[in-house]
Amino acid sequence: MMKRFIFSFTVLISFTATAQDKITLEDIWTNRAYYPKGVDEIRSSLDGKTFTMIAEDGSITKYDFASGNKVSTLFTPGGNVAAFDTYELNADESKILLATNIEPIYRHSYAANFYVYDSNKKTSVSVSVKGKQIYPSLAPVGDMLAYVQDNNIWIKDLLSGKDQPITSDGKKNEIINGLPDWVYEEEFAMLQAYQWSPDGKKIAYIKFNEKDVPSFTMPLYKGGLYPKNNVFKYPKVGEKNSVVSLWVYDIHTAETKQVEFDRSFEYIPRFHWVDENRVAVFTMNRLQNELNIYLCDIKAKSYNTLLSEKSSTYIETTDDYKFLAADKGFLWTSERDGYRHIYHYDYTGKLIRQVTKGNWDVTSLYGVDGNMKTIFYQSAEVSPMDRHVYSMTLDGKTKKNLTPKAGTSEAKFSEGCKYFVSNWSDISTPPVFSVCDATGKIIRELEANKEALEKMNKLSIANPEFIKFDNDEKVSLNGYMIKPKSFDANKKYPVLMYVYGGPGSQTVENQWGGTNYVWFQMLAQQGYIVVSVDNRGTGARGRDFRTVTYKQLGKVETDDQMSAAKWLGQQPYVDKGRIGIFGWSYGGYMSSLCITRGADLFKMAIAVAPVTNWKFYDNIYTERYMGTVETNPTGYDDNAPIQFAKNLKGKYLLIHGTADDNVHWQNSAEMINALVKANKQFDQFSYPDRNHGIGGGITRFHLYTMMTNYIKANL
Repeated sequence: MMKRFIFSFTVLISFTATAQDKITLEDIWTNRAYYPKGVDEIRSSLDGKTFTMIAEDGSITKYDFASGNKVSTLFTPGGNVAAFDTYELNADESKILLATNIEPIYRHSYAANFYVYDSNKKTSVSVSVKGKQIYPSLAPVGDMLAYVQDNNIWIKDLLSGKDQPITSDGKKNEIINGLPDWVYEEEFAMLQAYQWSPDGKKIAYIKFNEKDVPSFTMPLYKGGLYPKNNVFKYPKVGEKNSVVSLWVYDIHTAETKQVEFDRSFEYIPRFHWVDENRVAVFTMNRLQNELNIYLCDIKAKSYNTLLSEKSSTYIETTDDYKFLAADKGFLWTSERDGYRHIYHYDYTGKLIRQVTKGNWDVTSLYGVDGNMKTIFYQSAEVSPMDRHVYSMTLDGKTKKNLTPKAGTSEAKFSEGCKYFVSNWSDISTPPVFSVCDATGKIIRELEANKEALEKMNKLSIANPEFIKFDNDEKVSLNGYMIKPKSFDANKKYPVLMYVYGGPGSQTVENQWGGTNYVWFQMLAQQGYIVVSVDNRGTGARGRDFRTVTYKQLGKVETDDQMSAAKWLGQQPYVDKGRIGIFGWSYGGYMSSLCITRGADLFKMAIAVAPVTNWKFYDNIYTERYMGTVETNPTGYDDNAPIQFAKNLKGKYLLIHGTADDNVHWQNSAEMINALVKANKQFDQFSYPDRNHGIGGGITRFHLYTMMTNYIKANL
């Protein structure tokens, strides 16, 4: 893994659309008229003063942070790399790794044809001719490259062109080297399960033995006479996980050794090279309420415990930690005082100090300056709906809000944290990208999205309003409301509620909401009020607000959405007989519960890709929040939508992709069986071969046309 901070703001291309007052589904999903522009593939150079990005002509170009001037062009497409999807650079930028012909594997992972461009020779060579590669990585020092192919790790000498496997036992659905299994990728957000040591002489990797993990079979139709079965390992609640172990391969001796540390664990959600001989290994137990970090000395074959945390509920795995150079210790984020804050430890595991404090959450830890005196982070200190970027001296004495403008600011810092690229938006303003210095001073704008903003301003829409009300238990909840531009307080309007509601999530944020936001404005133009409420269990309000749902997912969340429906029904401008709800994934689970448990409050519900009983979902996610069936025998069925099917009164539209490898179509199949058994009429639509995102071609246009028509017909 290269020692540089990678900027990865996603690009959304803006297409020209005719100025008009009315929003149409065609403009949202076919013409993409309201997609703002992004900043394409920014990478900070190691000097911390320059960065590279993909220019408008498709070349990889270097710019100066301070002046914005072009420094040089590193690569221009041509020859055997006429186009590429993404790129990486080695430390001295003499080698560029280029990805072409990307092929998705699961929701995040992909294989591709990769090429290495040599800036000195001006030539590009294929990483492998034996098929596509997964997550290749240039060594931080030297002329070596590693990649994964056929579940084995390979290394390639870029000078000689020779490559060889460093593992040989990889086998589909049995052994994976250097890549996560399905559930680690999805629930621990682990993508590349191998790392180069800082000196480029060793590779640490996780071996996943998934032989005993139960398989899931998913038919793919693809227009053939017979479906092709996609069989992959998927551990559901209570089932066996992959057996994981950490290994280190020495490039020069060609020796592989297992890393020594305490073996009483279920998961290795993270590992990280601290220096050329030491690896920090994070382990967790099955219930994910105990976490340990071990500092393992590869050369001495010894280890010590850096940190141990326990929780009465669960511990979330994040990337909000930093190992500091020159044995300055490490930074760790913890909720031990009720809110997520930053703590500074030394390498013996001794706490030096708690750096941040207060009744608010740190939401991202960005980095530390080159002098290791100032840290940079994002928090919800001003409001759970807003995010700001802060600097704080490591002694915890001096703090500054670097992005004080109301809204949501995200940051990508340069190496050494001298500069950062800010991505700011609010609920009605598309993103604005700016280059700032470490004091927060805006040096210049990279992309202001003025064209997208002008398009939105020409529409006949009203800005959303943030609302606050107490639920039935007198707990204050946050929400937003979008009213028609022509709103008349003397009239009564139908309401569509939008819900997600899962642990740590938020829909009520003061930031640009993308295409869903434009769709909600389209519905408001047609006479609907759109409301979203963050129930208990959601994020940025501290540990206790979030973990109140522990072992009873769905209960208090649905109670809060039902409280919201009651509160809305009491407003003089709401027709309480015409309140509907829409959600996707966890939101589909919630909307299914609302239309059944809350049958007297909701007239209509749309559930896309819902979980209908947590027993059908993967074990890392579910057991984190619910415990096991043995530790929580009644919790699984108590709040499963299939248990409440008999209560259905209103209109219910159930939508699912048959190739959903995340929330399996099995969930909808069981919901259908429960509804049929209860003799309840409902509407259902399946998208063959579509995954959890239900996309591709004009699929989204078709989906949102169907949902729009359903809302108009039933609210």
